[in-house]
Amino acid sequence: MSIVRALRAVFAVVVPLLLIGLTTPAQAADWPTPVRVVNRVTTSEPVVFITLDDGWNHDPAAQNLLLDRRVPASLFLLPGAYSYDAGYFHTLLDHGPARVENHTVDHPNLTTMDAAGQRGQLCAAREKALAEFGQEPRLARPPYGAYNDTTRVVARACGAKALVTWTYDFTTWSGVTPPTPALKSGDIVLLHFNETVAVDLARALAAADAAGLRPAPLRDYIPD
Repeated sequence: MSIVRALRAVFAVVVPLLLIGLTTPAQAADWPTPVRVVNRVTTSEPVVFITLDDGWNHDPAAQNLLLDRRVPASLFLLPGAYSYDAGYFHTLLDHGPARVENHTVDHPNLTTMDAAGQRGQLCAAREKALAEFGQEPRLARPPYGAYNDTTRVVARACGAKALVTWTYDFTTWSGVTPPTPALKSGDIVLLHFNETVAVDLARALAAADAAGLRPAPLRDYIPD
């Protein structure tokens, strides 16, 4: 028996025993391969990536800015944050180039949970987004940027091709606005749908303009 066939035989026996209940048959083939973790994209193109988390504040000004500028934003949304006003995000997805991505169900620190708990967060959030928006999340952002090896494997089982963190956080928290960095090609900008989202988004877009960068769809720059 060749080494490759021997390894396949080992996976066929051991993986189901260790991970029973964590994957569907269609996902099992991908299970041994953890997803990559991306905090910026290596590219020579003059692009930057705008990402927005959570979704609690449904600011019309931010919505208008995203639509007017045709920003291909990645929206890492929580089900509870869109469930009471899903129309806000339907407008962004139906009339602009934004895409919905995975940010778990309840925003926990995934590193405090076992594989089953992490799967419950990531897979359930994926299914809720697919049911609500008809879009399958293909990227996952771990809350607080916290992940471990289990997260990377579970994310694959829940349909993600990468865990995405960020290069710079432009979010204003408690009245404190972080310094505006000089953006470079491939940077991933983090924003939140909070009370300052419109101002923070405008600042991020202005920084991209100043650097000669255009917002691009993050999912398209991360290989499967």
